[in-house]
Amino acid sequence: MNVDRRTILSGAVLSGIVSLAGASLLTPLPAHAALTGFRPAGSDGFDHSAYDALLRAHVISDANSYNRVDYRGVKSQLGALKSYVAALEAANPVSLSPNEAHAYWINLYNAKTLEVVAEAFPVSSIKKVNLGGSFLFGSGPWKAKLMTVNGVDLSLDDIEHEIVRALFKNPMSHYGLNCASYSCPNLAARAFTGANLDAQLRQNAVDYVNHPRGVKIENNRITASKIYSWYASDFGGKGKLKAHWSGLAAPEKAARIAGASIAGYDYDWSINAL
Repeated sequence: MNVDRRTILSGAVLSGIVSLAGASLLTPLPAHAALTGFRPAGSDGFDHSAYDALLRAHVISDANSYNRVDYRGVKSQLGALKSYVAALEAANPVSLSPNEAHAYWINLYNAKTLEVVAEAFPVSSIKKVNLGGSFLFGSGPWKAKLMTVNGVDLSLDDIEHEIVRALFKNPMSHYGLNCASYSCPNLAARAFTGANLDAQLRQNAVDYVNHPRGVKIENNRITASKIYSWYASDFGGKGKLKAHWSGLAAPEKAARIAGASIAGYDYDWSINAL
């Protein structure tokens, strides 16, 4: 069962919701449907140039390599963004090569998130953009079925957990997916492609680990992003986190990580806007 970073419901509460709301409201993507339905089996590519141009125009990096988004600018180009998302939905990701498919799904997740936030902007947090589908106690847009690919209705959570994590099993994916929040890894300023995927994921990872929102060290105690707590198993378990960070950190920070202990985890859901 995948861990959901936003909503944890007990079995008793979920059972009550089913009886009150009807099973049709709670029909998930079938277990492991991604493994049989969306596994890449081709060699095709996809043209992400329209999205790349939008990102280059509206994602701004500061002196600390933190990327903020000009959502007002994105809002002025919603038509172009929606056309790109529609093109992704119309494509068949199964025909793509593995790296192209990985890039495709990360871009679809990020582009749809950009669209959702830009439409709601100004908003202080993506968690305030409640599009339904999150049951009685949910918030945010993650569980709503917002996209259709190969005839399957998908939510942002479906893409993250049932497709990206399930199919590619690569912890570096976490550095590509962006949830429009301060504590999230950067929204990359260029579209992911099959050719740049590995290098761009690594750069995002380096920027994140070397920024205090990813790994902060004070008095030999580490406060890390909750991404590393939510998805510790994807990184090999909490006992492997320091080694993972050290492999990405600048030498001085890597030395400080080696001599520090993990004190806890934190996450700031403030919008990543200019």
